Amino acid sequence: MQDAVVPGDHHPVARHATVEIDGVEIFYREAGPQDAPVLLLPHGYPCSSYEFRNLIPALADRWHLVAPDYPGFGYSATPDGFRYDYEGYSQLLEHFADRFGLKRFALYLHDYGTWIGLKLARRAPERITGLIIQNGDIYEDALGPKYEGMKEYWRRPTPEGRKKLEDAVSEQGFREEFLNEVRPALAERIPPDLWKLHWPLMNTQKRREISVGLMEVWKENFDWFPRYQAYLREHQPPTLIVWGPQDGYMPETSARAYLRDLPHAELHLLDGGHWLLETNLDEVVALIRPFLGRLESAEPRRLTA
Repeated sequence: MQDAVVPGDHHPVARHATVEIDGVEIFYREAGPQDAPVLLLPHGYPCSSYEFRNLIPALADRWHLVAPDYPGFGYSATPDGFRYDYEGYSQLLEHFADRFGLKRFALYLHDYGTWIGLKLARRAPERITGLIIQNGDIYEDALGPKYEGMKEYWRRPTPEGRKKLEDAVSEQGFREEFLNEVRPALAERIPPDLWKLHWPLMNTQKRREISVGLMEVWKENFDWFPRYQAYLREHQPPTLIVWGPQDGYMPETSARAYLRDLPHAELHLLDGGHWLLETNLDEVVALIRPFLGRLESAEPRRLTA
């Protein structure tokens, strides 16, 4: 795994804590000056805020970064009665930002976090200073071949098809998700901690059911794709796209599709896959820092959290 390169004499130390949001205990990671411009980091599947453990200190010398675990993931609670779908997570993310007084912020959109973050952005576009998009899909016609099995289940739901979803929520299934289709030399950079340490946190009946349920409602979320695209077209948020095309779910075509609605977005295709922060961290940081710097120059300091 690559180490982040941070200007200055030391790596800023992240804070790990919990906070109660809407009656739910939420674990989060946070670092950086409290009065600095904010980057909010909703995570993807099948990980947690752990996926940002190296990015956070790499940027926290100059920016305020906050990454929560969703209910049912990581170290957050798994209460009864929570709405375990993308809308429920999006509303919780918004309330999390409210709780921390994050009036305006940039969003890092990756995997599930793309849909969750864009739902928030649609509700409150005035809060969004910019977007960093990394392997997050909102264009159904540009999806990769790994979605074919899921599409077949949507077309014809069967007990056998659901059993395949249940089998995917396993240590081996998580391993396949993290390795995806990166070439062997890059796969060696992806630590087995991602599935070996995360799977025990997910291996309860309730959490496994939540994960399967999120797959089952993927199709409903895909019906939202035109609304996400409309938000981008209408508001044209400053956007940096950093993408790993070695991704069976979201190949290069998925990245380039964003340019239909964001023709001025900055697009970088790196030699990596779905988990760029594991394989290409230094390159990603080198692209994010000047992008956030440009946002900071355009954003009056008094408007930041």
